[in-house]
Amino acid sequence: MKVAICGAGITGLALAHRLAALDVEVVVLERAAGPRDQGYMIDFFGPGFDAIEEMGLLPRVEDVAYQVDEASLLDDRGRRRAAIDYVQFGKSLRGRLCSIMRPDLERVLRTDLPSTVDVRFGAGVTGVEDLGDRVRITLVDGAVVEADLLVGADGIHSTVRRLVFGEEERFLRYLGFHTAAFVFEDEEIRTRVGERFCLTDTVRMQMGFYGLRDGKLAAFAVHRATDPALPDDARAALRATYGSLGWAVPEALDLCPPPGEVYYDQVAQIEMPSWSHGRVVLVGDSCYAVSLLAGQGASLGIAGAFVLAEQLTRAPSIEAAFAEYEKLVRPVVTEKQQVARRGARWFLPANRLLLQARRVFLRVARLPGLERTLAAAVTGKSTALVTNLRHGASWGS
Repeated sequence: MKVAICGAGITGLALAHRLAALDVEVVVLERAAGPRDQGYMIDFFGPGFDAIEEMGLLPRVEDVAYQVDEASLLDDRGRRRAAIDYVQFGKSLRGRLCSIMRPDLERVLRTDLPSTVDVRFGAGVTGVEDLGDRVRITLVDGAVVEADLLVGADGIHSTVRRLVFGEEERFLRYLGFHTAAFVFEDEEIRTRVGERFCLTDTVRMQMGFYGLRDGKLAAFAVHRATDPALPDDARAALRATYGSLGWAVPEALDLCPPPGEVYYDQVAQIEMPSWSHGRVVLVGDSCYAVSLLAGQGASLGIAGAFVLAEQLTRAPSIEAAFAEYEKLVRPVVTEKQQVARRGARWFLPANRLLLQARRVFLRVARLPGLERTLAAAVTGKSTALVTNLRHGASWGS
């Protein structure tokens, strides 16, 4: 079997890694000219953590993870108003939690790929033709790749989804937020941040900072916006939107890099009636983005890739593999999407009353014995999605 994967991000690389380990021929097609460094810190836990462990990559992931003591909510003067204790949060997840930059997680997956995997950068997909017994893929330079099946792992704005399933507007649920991330340098802010994730305790908009190993800082921003349309100039939009915030925000905005070095996107989910069509299947954000409100996009992308790879090598046919993959993963995704939508009002309060209520909840949640309440509110239900496969659940059971 030969599998073509569109997208060399976290999900696509995880799928390539697992398929290659199962002796499947893999070609990865990525439209970008090379690996991308943009992205933000994620709390990595859940079924993707289990999958990474099963793939033998957990020690490498933990090597590049960061030690975060707490997420601190600060007022305009930098005074701590509330916090989430990451040590206790990690204990609530039985220690199965890593704080890691998305580019670092991607780098671990990419550098550990078997040499048999053919990764092609600058290979954007422009056409997909399902021939019944195989798929013909046309690339931006006119080259053609044929494979037994095509997997779209190319993110929330998936090209494969658009070419095979229809325009993005049919499947995208905008959640009413814009988000951005960038890296900058400032020794004084780096010292003040320390080993914390520092966030402004503000309504309708929020900016946060965390330190990186090389002395740099990463900035994370999110704000409420009724219009999903993205600005032409991300840096100018950030300065206009967040310029009124206090603490270290003005200095960070002055040091914001050029627009091409800023990650900026809408916060949205993808909802589709089916994740496959013929010999084409989608995985990760391309078909079930849960949004940053759920905090588990990378984890679910890796877990979905792991399940899909297992089914492709176990099921009696490609169609059966696609069906079983969706049967196993969809309920988990649906629940996480619902958790994200329910938590939107607390993720970024729309008014002072909700802001005060969030402070009270976080303070109460720090009391002994209540840590699990906070963990459940943030993560939703636990799942044994990958663990069940690890312990030999038979196909179709």
